[in-house]
Amino acid sequence: MAKIVEVSGLQKNFGKFQALKNVSFEVNSGEVLGYIGPNGAGKSTTIRILLGIIKATKGKAQIFGKEVWQDSIEIHKKIAYVPGDVYLWPNLSGGETIDLFLKLHGQINKEKRDELIKKFDLNPKKKVRSYSKGNRQKIALIAALATEAELYIFDEPTSGLDPLMEAIFQKEVEKLKIAGKAIILSSHILSEVEKLADRVAVIRKGEIVETGSLEDLRHLTRYQYKVITEEVPHDLEKLASVHDLQIIDREASFQADSDSIDEILKTLLQYRVHKLESTPPTLEDLFMRHYQ
Repeated sequence: MAKIVEVSGLQKNFGKFQALKNVSFEVNSGEVLGYIGPNGAGKSTTIRILLGIIKATKGKAQIFGKEVWQDSIEIHKKIAYVPGDVYLWPNLSGGETIDLFLKLHGQINKEKRDELIKKFDLNPKKKVRSYSKGNRQKIALIAALATEAELYIFDEPTSGLDPLMEAIFQKEVEKLKIAGKAIILSSHILSEVEKLADRVAVIRKGEIVETGSLEDLRHLTRYQYKVITEEVPHDLEKLASVHDLQIIDREASFQADSDSIDEILKTLLQYRVHKLESTPPTLEDLFMRHYQ
């Protein structure tokens, strides 16, 4: 896989306030990076630097091997960007707006454009001023997905969309991955990131606090277990690897790290297990670990 985005030691100061502190990550072709964090964590600041809108204070940010500030015009020829808040020309129709975006990008694939308009159930003849937030978001998504970009940057892309439209967006992102495109997905909808992302970077107060594949990160959080035994499993209380243990009659629920399951099973076997359920941690579990 080719390296499309490389960010290393990125810093951004606004006066005395340090918005980004040594942010580092990379995105390869055919890969979705989930970039997650609450409002004010530094996600949008990072994206604005990648787009060449603002200049980094320190560090390196490259796309296609080019510096994002110096070579922004060249870089923009091969990227597509969708913000969470879309502001459009109110007197243009939806179709005219999409075509304008595509012309600015240097190409119009009418067949692909029309297919996406149908998929997203957009009436392209209506004036933009009459559109809801969700329909304005559809315009931005259609215009981005209809291009032949190499890097797609989505910043809260499904804001205002209903669940059906969210599902259509997710299918289109899967197609981009198969086609070898690189994608940065910044979102607070953790279930969406979990479905789409190959790797995740968690940012908190301007710093990357976790990064890796979803499987890598799940090793850092505890599994949830429920067990029903023939006798009350009191010996679970003696295990240091067992957390948040609750025992009601012969049913026990607890959390434990995945690498401690052998010790736990050996303890449970003496109580004759009738039922055992194991639930892996979600991305939301990981996220809340850093923000609670």
